[in-house]
This record gives sequence, C-alpha cells and structure tokens, in this order.
Amino acid sequence: MNRVFTSARVCYPNMNDSCWFLDPDLMHVLSVTRNYGLLLYVWEGWHNAVGIPLKPLFQEFTALSNEAFKRDGFADTGDYWRSWYESPTLVEDLENLFHQIEPLYLNLHAYVRRKLHQRYGDRYINLRGPIPAHLLGDMWAQSWDNIYNMVVPFPDKPTLDVTETMVKQGWNATHMFRVAEEFFTSLGLLPMPPEFWAESMLENPNDGREMVCHASAWDFYNRKDFRIKQCTRVAMEQLSTVHHEMGHIQYYLQYKDQPVSLRQGANPGFHEAIGDVLALSVSTPVHLHKIGLLDQVRYGGVEAPASPTAPTAGLR
Repeated sequence: MNRVFTSARVCYPNMNDSCWFLDPDLMHVLSVTRNYGLLLYVWEGWHNAVGIPLKPLFQEFTALSNEAFKRDGFADTGDYWRSWYESPTLVEDLENLFHQIEPLYLNLHAYVRRKLHQRYGDRYINLRGPIPAHLLGDMWAQSWDNIYNMVVPFPDKPTLDVTETMVKQGWNATHMFRVAEEFFTSLGLLPMPPEFWAESMLENPNDGREMVCHASAWDFYNRKDFRIKQCTRVAMEQLSTVHHEMGHIQYYLQYKDQPVSLRQGANPGFHEAIGDVLALSVSTPVHLHKIGLLDQVRYGGVEAPASPTAPTAGLR
C-alpha cells in the first residue's frame, strides 16, 4: 500500500515521458492552476492511480486489523483508536463541537462556493450543491489556502501571504528550519540536537528515491536522534508546517529521559495541539514582521516601519 501511494503517477495524455508524482508535481498543479479541465484531469488521474489498486489491499488490511484488535478485547480498530483518548463521551463531545462550528462552516462554504461560481459559472458550480473537490487547491480538499487569492474578501487590504517575499530574500528549506529553531529557543525551549541536522530529510531527494512527502516527525528512542521528513518548499504555508513538525520534536525532547512507555503524549490530540498552536503563532503579522517577512505591521492601530534588521537566523 505504501509503495502504491508513493509511486503513483499521472501522465499527460499520450505522453508517458511527461508524468507527475503527487508531491511536488500534482500538488503544485492543484495549487496554482485555474483551468477546470486540467484540475479535473490530475485529480481524477491520481485518485484512479492510487484508489483502484489500493481498494482490495485496503479491504484486506481493514479485515486483518479489525480481527487483531478484536482479539485484544476491542470491537474493531476504530474502537482501539478511540480508546487512546480515554473518554467515554468522546463521540458525543465531537458531535457537540461540530454543531457549534457548523453555522460558521456553512457560511464559509457558501461564500467560497459563490466566489468559485463567479470564476467557473453555472456549468461547473451549483450554488445549492457541494463544491467540486478538485477546485479547492488540495488533493483532498482538506486545506483551501491555495485558492485564497480567488476568494479573498477584502482584496485591497494587505496580504499576509509572504511566499513571494521569502523567495525574493532567498530563503531555502534549511533556513526555514533554522528560523523555526530560533523561535523555539527564544521561548526557552531546546535547540535541535546535531543528529537532527545530520539525519533529517528536509527536501525531496533528487537521487531517484521515491518518498511519501507528507511531513512527519520521528523519535528514534535513543534520547538524541530526532528527525523530520518533509519535502519542504519555500512557501508561507510550508513555514507553518515546519514549525508544526518542529513542535512535535520539541515535545519528544521534553520527555526523552522518561521510560520508553511514557515517551508519548497523553493522547494524539496533545501533540497536534502543540504543533498547531505554534504554527498559528508564527503566522501572525507581528511575528512575520519580526523575522523580516512583512514590511509593516499595525500596533494598536499605528503602523510601524519594517524592522531594520535581517531575519535573526541568517541564511544557511
């Protein structure tokens, strides 16, 4: 299953020498292209290339997984996963949270759908129906960041997307991680150990190896070897991901001297919450201004000039 997901490609019609992998090729097409036909082609092509061969394997995997956890006293794999949260009301709590944010989400969905209708028209967008998934800038329609420039509510206001500035300043993957490290050390947390810089894979290798580009953080359980695997691109949303993943590493560092059975978060939500809080913190105008990516920022309604200093962690 891993091999199928990693090696799946979408080839341009009748051109087997022009094929795209998921990341960065197809993800880039989905994020920048506004051609309905091309978006549909790559979205359907990848889901067919992955979904069709994976279906029987996934069905077998699910059956085996469910059987294994039944033998451990759980109803199925899902029951085991939910047990990590140690809450008898987990499902009800999540339903309650969903209903709290549902009105906001419905309004957001309708607004984005209207904006996309203005671009693609009645032929492709039903103003009373769902939004076609391939138009949302992400292979899983999970994040809509990449279509922000199409739906921005106040286009005359300054943008917080500093991708162009990062490129102009010559940022690279290593520098993004160094800036993230300095953010954490400024909070009194730990610098990355030497093994992190020596062994992490921060960019997609160009030596022919096929790799799952979904960003992930790893603890090798020897109290010193912690790594991140990420196909880092110079972009603002990737800068947030860098901080998120390094947040996981910081969590690992905090309990590295505990017994192995205690070297994990209280539940998976703790790790993700730490990562996301930090990622959101570095996306604020004040912080972007501080690291030299935003020319001006408002403090109490007063515009302050750009910082006279370059980003504190120099380019490496």
